[in-house]
Amino acid sequence: MNARIAPASPATAAATSLDPDAIVRNARTVIASEAEAIHALEPRIGPAFVEACRLILACKGRVVVSGMGKSGHVARKIAATLASTGTPAFFVHPGEASHGDLGMILPQDVVLALSYSGETDELLFILPMIKRQGIPLIAITGKPYSSLATEADVHLDGSISSEACPLGLAPTTSTTVALVLGDALAIALLEARGFTSDDFARSHPAGSLGRRLLLHISDVMHSGDDVPRVAPEANLTTALVEMTRKHLGMTAVVDAEQRLLGVFTDGDLRRALDDEGVDLRGATVAELMTRGPKTIGADKLAAEAAQLMEKHQIHALLVVDDEQHVVGALNIHDLLRARVV
Repeated sequence: MNARIAPASPATAAATSLDPDAIVRNARTVIASEAEAIHALEPRIGPAFVEACRLILACKGRVVVSGMGKSGHVARKIAATLASTGTPAFFVHPGEASHGDLGMILPQDVVLALSYSGETDELLFILPMIKRQGIPLIAITGKPYSSLATEADVHLDGSISSEACPLGLAPTTSTTVALVLGDALAIALLEARGFTSDDFARSHPAGSLGRRLLLHISDVMHSGDDVPRVAPEANLTTALVEMTRKHLGMTAVVDAEQRLLGVFTDGDLRRALDDEGVDLRGATVAELMTRGPKTIGADKLAAEAAQLMEKHQIHALLVVDDEQHVVGALNIHDLLRARVV
């Protein structure tokens, strides 16, 4: 019996005939095409862009960003970027807007609508309700004389000469240009508002940047009885017991007023063991400690502690107040647990 061999699928046939040079060439063509379109966009940034920024800065509510299809995906990203850079914004699906979500748009808001053709039915359908409430409308389209562009209070020209798609069908270059316009708006507004890295961190508290910019030494340090400390007259055994109990690899050496005199670390212990001239049984910790150790204030950023440790090749820090009283301690493991490093 002759076995029948199934013909290869189009996808399989394409994979077996893959031309690496053609793949690279096509990818580079797309990148060059989109880069050229972005470059052509630059001269169009002018009075209309300034007016769009003015409308948004004067807005007492939020920027409502909307679009259908691929423009909708870009609109969602623009809304997220605006919101994370100091301009309250959210996305509304234009199809859902005509079925109740229009109630999310208030008179004190500004609407930013995206449609390359400027003739998207779902957007045009809700325009009368937006205009009736006197809500400012900013449009990003590729057709300056389209219905959406002419109805808008401000039109931002996102036109392109052609899509990167060889069929001229899939939104590629057009969505890239719209995305760049949205980013340009967000950053221009950020600068105009005087938005700082601290402001950015407050809207990104769970991210690594948020932790680096918001977490202070007081948030991660050991305090109270958890801080290793001994008197200067303590012997080596007492210092080692304190270091072992507190698990920080060092102990502060303090006077009766809890002011810092020095620090005794694992490194100091190794140096003492290597020094044949040191009487380990009779020596006090004051004789073995490091004087003038690196310290930090409780109000400093945890990231500053990480930088200090890295710069001086140390693994722990004592935390002191303005009068050199020891108020806390931390080591590199505390920073790792806090995901600062």
